[in-house]
Amino acid sequence: MADLFDTDTPPEPGPNRPLADRLRPRTLAEVIGQDQVLGPDAPLGAMLAAGSLGSLVFWGPPGVGKTTIARLLADESDLHFVQISAIFTGIPDLKKIFEAARIRHQNGQGTLLFVDEIHRFNKAQQDGFLPYMEDGTILLVGATTENPSFELNAAVLSRAQVLVLERLSLADLEHLTQRAEKELDRALPLTAQARDTLQEMADGDGRALLNLIEQVMAWKLDAPLDPKALGTRLMRRAAQYDKSGDSHYNLISALHKSVRGSDPDAALYWFARMLTGGEDPRYLARRITRMAVEDIGLADPQAQAVCLQGWETYERLGSPEGELALAQAVVYLALAPKSNAAYGAYKAAMKLAKQSGSEPPPKHILNAPTSLMKDQGYGAGYAYDHDAEDAFSGQDYFPEGLRHPVLYTPVERGFERELKKRLDYFARLRAQRQG
Repeated sequence: MADLFDTDTPPEPGPNRPLADRLRPRTLAEVIGQDQVLGPDAPLGAMLAAGSLGSLVFWGPPGVGKTTIARLLADESDLHFVQISAIFTGIPDLKKIFEAARIRHQNGQGTLLFVDEIHRFNKAQQDGFLPYMEDGTILLVGATTENPSFELNAAVLSRAQVLVLERLSLADLEHLTQRAEKELDRALPLTAQARDTLQEMADGDGRALLNLIEQVMAWKLDAPLDPKALGTRLMRRAAQYDKSGDSHYNLISALHKSVRGSDPDAALYWFARMLTGGEDPRYLARRITRMAVEDIGLADPQAQAVCLQGWETYERLGSPEGELALAQAVVYLALAPKSNAAYGAYKAAMKLAKQSGSEPPPKHILNAPTSLMKDQGYGAGYAYDHDAEDAFSGQDYFPEGLRHPVLYTPVERGFERELKKRLDYFARLRAQRQG
């Protein structure tokens, strides 16, 4: 029975086929980039040299060779190649694939099952692969643009090695451009600067670059185009940004750490990257305010107010004018003195609160609105601080038996330098009063 999901080896390149198909590598040695995976000492290189290829998950952006590498692995391992997409494949389809693979396995031939967008399968569907992976019926190679740690079952991940494929560098894209020119037997009708611009438009995606080259080569031109002329004919490829996926978390992490690292230029860059990717400015306003509390804290109490004012300004002006107020807040935070002392003190207080359980406050700071409570000692011995010398009694306000801890330790930066002086002052007075 013919397997509807089998994918035969592609035919020899022909002049009427898409350029990306004509330039598809015929061996792993022809794959451009991904040396960190394919090199002699890299994971796949070592597996092939040892003849012990195992199940794999390729994690990387589009257009970097995930499908091509999977096909070539099947060729070099003498495995039957079957390609499916998780988007279009259901349980009945999987049963047919597994049965065909089982028959091939009985006849002495293995099956490399390549599953594109494997993260689209739900938990039950992913679990369905496990017995066939374990008994050798299939060698699973999955491809995903999403973080496997979040999207794939632990059981699948424990049986497969995750390999990270990277976006192609400009050097890789130039190599691919030269290969395309050789295939088409002519040079790109672009100036050197426009050639660089074209490669930048591809944004690390080899397939996108070849599609752009094919468009440019189809134009009838009298002279090479410069970057401006190229820009009028081609739209720059939209940057990859998934507001609910890895890009979202990676970029907000980059923004936060740039602010924490006091680099306003980097902070503005990542802020702009998120906006151009379509991020909700209100989300950015919320996260920027959090940075003010978490990383600047009391070293600059004004920082939080600047963020809230920027947020309010955005709500009044909307996009794009209001985004400038958020950008100003980002610059302010990056250049503000940094302290996480209050944040650290809060976490330490939460930890101590959980450890101390239900310990009651000391009786001298409890109110006694009834005679019974007075008889129980509530409020007895309380010193009213305003009546004490320097308006400071030095009494202990922690539960009885809990030694007075030091939770807040201000830094010698910004306004917290002044707070440290106050803290040291009260510590000296407390020692005198309690002594």
